[in-house]
Amino acid sequence: MFTKAKNMDTAFRYGRRLSITVLLASLTLCCVTIYQSYQLIERAQDRIYILASGKVMEAGASQRSENIQVEAKDHVASFHTFFFSLDPDNKVIEANLSKALYLADASAKKQYDNLKESGYYSGIVSGNISQQLQIDSIRISSGQYPYRFNLWAVQKIIRPTSIVSRSLVTEGQLRNVSRSDNNPHGFLIEKWKTLQNQDIQVQIR
Repeated sequence: MFTKAKNMDTAFRYGRRLSITVLLASLTLCCVTIYQSYQLIERAQDRIYILASGKVMEAGASQRSENIQVEAKDHVASFHTFFFSLDPDNKVIEANLSKALYLADASAKKQYDNLKESGYYSGIVSGNISQQLQIDSIRISSGQYPYRFNLWAVQKIIRPTSIVSRSLVTEGQLRNVSRSDNNPHGFLIEKWKTLQNQDIQVQIR
């Protein structure tokens, strides 16, 4: 009788330990499964898919701090390209300058107003002159906010009789603003000024 009771007690303890072990294993498995599910969802949310030319391409989301140099350089390049790339067509000039002025503050508007008042843009149209900009390099100082930049480029002024190459050096700083269709990088150029803009070569056509 005592042996049966002892065996029953041992079996009960064994069953209880087995039940507790199975329960703990189940809870652990559930927790791991839930955690991995959340990780998978977060990784999925960090991916976007772009449809280009009938092909689906994957793009990954990232923190802005990881792309400041790339985005800032592209913003500065876009502004200068719009501002200095002109053709003898009023609509082209207005379209390019409108895009440029969305990317900068009143310092760029002031330069635009000065050039317009001096008849610079009307001279481009009447003289059948085109302007092209070739950017050599852009330096962004991202260690301190607002981010300072310097740009070095060659401005080509194409006239019917000659092509004039001018050295262009500018500087300014970048402030964070909201992204929009007109300003996709979310930067605004401030205190923009031209440090150098002088002839380096004249080619007769």
